[in-house]
This record gives sequence, C-alpha cells and structure tokens, in this order.
Amino acid sequence: MTAAAGFQSLTFERLSESEQINRSRTFLAQIRTRRTVRDFSPEPVPFELIENAIAAAATAPSGANQQPWTFVLVSDADVKQRIRAAAEAEEKLSYEQRMSQEWLDALAPLGTDWHKPHLELAPYLIVVFRQAYSEHTDPNTGETARIKHYYTEESVGIAVGILLAALHLSGLATLTHTPSPMKFLTEILNRPVNERPYLVIPVGYPAEDAQVPIITKKSLDEVLVHVGSST
Repeated sequence: MTAAAGFQSLTFERLSESEQINRSRTFLAQIRTRRTVRDFSPEPVPFELIENAIAAAATAPSGANQQPWTFVLVSDADVKQRIRAAAEAEEKLSYEQRMSQEWLDALAPLGTDWHKPHLELAPYLIVVFRQAYSEHTDPNTGETARIKHYYTEESVGIAVGILLAALHLSGLATLTHTPSPMKFLTEILNRPVNERPYLVIPVGYPAEDAQVPIITKKSLDEVLVHVGSST
C-alpha cells in the first residue's frame, strides 16, 4: 500500500510465536509482583528512572492524538510538605464527615486513614494533570482560540497505566493517591486553568519494614469474557 500524504510506513517487529509467548509470560510474572506501597524509604532514586517512565507514559494513545497530560515531578521538600498538609486536611474531612459507612467498611481491610506520611517520605511525587483543553494563539492576528480535547479521562488513564508499569519494571514502588477535592494541587503547583488534577503518585524504594495488606486479585475466569474461538 502506498503511503498517503501525512502518513508513513509502520515500523513493526514481527516476533516468533515462541518469543511472543516468552515475553508475555515474563511481563505477566513481573507485573503480578506490583503492589501499592505506603511505607517509603527516603533513599534517593536515579532521576533517569523517573524521566524514562514519564517518557514511556507520554507514548500512550490519546483521543485525536492531543496528548492531554502534564506530569509535574516534585522533589522539593517544602512543596511535598505543603502537598501533604493540604491532602491530609481534605482526607481528614473525608474520613470523618464525607465518606459513607459503606465506603469506610470497604477501605477497612486496606488499613488506610487520613494520615499520608508517604507524600513527604517518598523522594518523588508525580502529580498528573489532565488538560481539558488547550489554547492556540495565531501569530499573525494575535487572536487566541480554545481547542477542545477529546476523551481526556480515558487518555490520561491509559498513560497512567503505562507509567505505573514502567516504574514497577524499573524496580520502584508506587502508590496511586486521589485526594478529593484536589484543587489544592493546582494552586500549590501553579498550574494553568486548563489543567485538572488527576492523580498523585509517590515514587521511591519501599522502606525495609514496609507492610502491605493481604489481598487477592480476581481470577482470569472472573474478568475475561471470550466471544469466539481461541484457535
């Protein structure tokens, strides 16, 4: 097929079936060891690991290829402290006033509460923002037009999934944190009005005495619905 204007030939490596299966099994075994960690070590992390993981996340597919994400990387101790203080204030209200008893009961086996020391202890916080729209200024007229972004929630969610996998495969521990409301992140990090806080990801090495809850994941039979033949 002849490439049309604005297109180019796909670069794709066709693997042998044995290599495909080997890579698939290796990835599955590695990703199954990923756990949400709340006990972090303050030990420094090679900066390139974070850069590479964010670069990998930025390759994610997105609606109309608008790439509606911003990854704000925070390592400044004062800024992390401010984020922790603001997050704990919101979380304390949630646990004591906003959450239903049903919600609290669902969280109980995980041992969570409004205290969030990991927001200071982890060497890095990756604060993910979703760009609801962008703006373009015409260099000739100086007029600024708003450009709507499409499927931003889904697009950023896919990017975050790649980010978490990349960080895990780099030998780092992570936590997904979604304080509600999250407007304080916009204010503390001085982000523009078109960006919406999406997620906070503390990143680092786990503490030597880190504990995680004993949980199980649904079996493949519970999550996979196959319509058709496997041959």
